[in-house]
Amino acid sequence: MNLELFPQPEISTLFFEKQARDKGFCGVAGIDEAGRGPLAGPVVAAAVILPEHFVLAGLDDSKKLSEKKREELFPLIRMQVQAYGIGLATSGEIDQLNILQATLLAMRRALKRIQSQVDYLLIDGITALPVNLPQQTLIKGDSRSLSIAAASVLAKVARDRLMVELDRQYPGYGFARHKGYGTLVHRQAIAENGPAAPHRLTFAGVREFVQSP
Repeated sequence: MNLELFPQPEISTLFFEKQARDKGFCGVAGIDEAGRGPLAGPVVAAAVILPEHFVLAGLDDSKKLSEKKREELFPLIRMQVQAYGIGLATSGEIDQLNILQATLLAMRRALKRIQSQVDYLLIDGITALPVNLPQQTLIKGDSRSLSIAAASVLAKVARDRLMVELDRQYPGYGFARHKGYGTLVHRQAIAENGPAAPHRLTFAGVREFVQSP
């Protein structure tokens, strides 16, 4: 039977981490972000170093997990990892830099928290980090690397919690429900109330409602 005719689903493993360790690297950090697409709130990144024989049932790309499952995994990941760091770039920095550069900034801030322990990076996506460390970018890395999957969960939960707090500070936009994404309810609130401080003023769906000084 030709298995190529029946492609198997991508499953997060330690394959890439083991490859790096076989080359002599010890501190292999997976890096991922959450919040590139929303109209409001920060972009949040996490960097995670897993122990060599890490096992955590149910861990996968955060986008494949329910909110309840992510919340269950969040403390378990933090307890079991070798090291982790979380960093963010604000909506103001996103407007100033653009979303790609702000994402890289958030990743560097997350990495800085554990940088003394890191000697190799596994990064979700196609864009390398501008840091002096050996690294590998992985398309759909959060579905292929357990350390990137762990980072994706930490980043997503951390960002969701920030959006719940922003909902308390800026009621009327529904940040706690849609987490800043461009849902119909969110877009209607922007149209009715104008943008609030957490909004990304350069994003379509927001910039149309920015009043000129």
